[in-house]
Amino acid sequence: MSQHSGWPTGWQTRWRAAHRRWRDTQRRWRHSLKLRLLTVFLLLALATTGVFLLGMQRVLQGGWQGFAKPIVADYLDRLTLELGTPPEPARAQALTARLPISVLIEGPLVQFDSHPHQSRDHHDHRYRDSAEEQGYGARTWGLVRQTADGHRVTFGLAGPLAVDRPRLFGWLTLGALLLLTALVFAYVRKLLSPLDDIGAAVTRFGQGRFDAPIAVLRNDELGDLARNINQMAHSLQGMLDAKRALLLAISHELRSPLTRARINTELLDETPERRALLRDLGEMRDLITTLLESERLAQGHQALHAESTDLAALAREVVAAQGLAVQLDLDEHLGPQLVDPQRVRLLLRNLLSNAQRHAADAHAPPRLYLQRQTDGRLALGLQDHGPGVPADVLPQLAQAFYRPDAARTRSSGGVGLGLHLCHLVARAHSGELRVRQGQATPGLDVAMVWPAING
Repeated sequence: MSQHSGWPTGWQTRWRAAHRRWRDTQRRWRHSLKLRLLTVFLLLALATTGVFLLGMQRVLQGGWQGFAKPIVADYLDRLTLELGTPPEPARAQALTARLPISVLIEGPLVQFDSHPHQSRDHHDHRYRDSAEEQGYGARTWGLVRQTADGHRVTFGLAGPLAVDRPRLFGWLTLGALLLLTALVFAYVRKLLSPLDDIGAAVTRFGQGRFDAPIAVLRNDELGDLARNINQMAHSLQGMLDAKRALLLAISHELRSPLTRARINTELLDETPERRALLRDLGEMRDLITTLLESERLAQGHQALHAESTDLAALAREVVAAQGLAVQLDLDEHLGPQLVDPQRVRLLLRNLLSNAQRHAADAHAPPRLYLQRQTDGRLALGLQDHGPGVPADVLPQLAQAFYRPDAARTRSSGGVGLGLHLCHLVARAHSGELRVRQGQATPGLDVAMVWPAING
């Protein structure tokens, strides 16, 4: 039987509706990161205010002194009269037995100290100085009285004052505030901890690595965000795989008719048309080869066959095979490096071909360099002295099929895949393709910059 069965039907309906609203509010609060953060900071503000007010109340309790001083002074005058003239030690002893005070009488007829041990331990100069700093000293409070017969009566408390308590409580208040702040910071940091995993996963997805999705450990807004990003990455991976499969299929299918067409063209008589046709077929063959290689390199580091390689010797070998006039600036003291020599050859051939194509009219030969950067990475690149490109075009040069001057590039050869392949080679080596204006103007400086791994 329900505990609310005795209620009127209207009250039961309203209670159930209120209960549902409360549960919905709890679910929204648990799910909403913003609401939880708002609650935490409101609680922090309330706790901080409470601790601060309590601490200030205790610190400022000394304000009663201004009211108590005249009352104490009048009372001490009455106690002095009660001691008699001259002051009688017996009466002084009776006062100290009745009240928590000490009495010190100094004069020509009477010498009396109700607490001689306290005079030695607590009434020394250290205690008096500390007490008077806090406003409790005998002189500050007027606790010294002179009698008509020349005696000096000093009243004091029977025990030492806790002069350090206000200062200690102030430090404790500050420590409590810092502790509350640290606890709230730890809680907020725990709430936002999934952002670290999300950021790392987004970086992986941006590099084309979809093998490790984000671990969803929370059922809140950040958990929803992680799930949505995982779904987006899965969709992107599917589209990229489909595009790659289509491109590979088309490239493979084109190889056979291209081979037959080249064989048939070779059988024709020597004419200008035959030479032009062979040149076009060669460009198509190179384009297909480049597309296939770019798809292999899209797998990143897994596509590499790394081995210990003397990069300086490899660079000289590629330059000699290309038969180009190149200024060599190679660091011979780097030692063998762990790279994929075939892919590095591909990168160097593309850089040299690009320089030959676009810097043919330059008065100075391009400079091929291999050097260690200030951050410890290696840089293998080519600096030409050609016409260069505008600064706003530099970030786009490594994109596939991008050509800053389509008419000129098409007439001089190339389809815009050379620097894209260089970019893929650099990324597969966990590096980057650095494209910038050369030191000489005009000109272009393109280099693969990657972490050095000694072979």
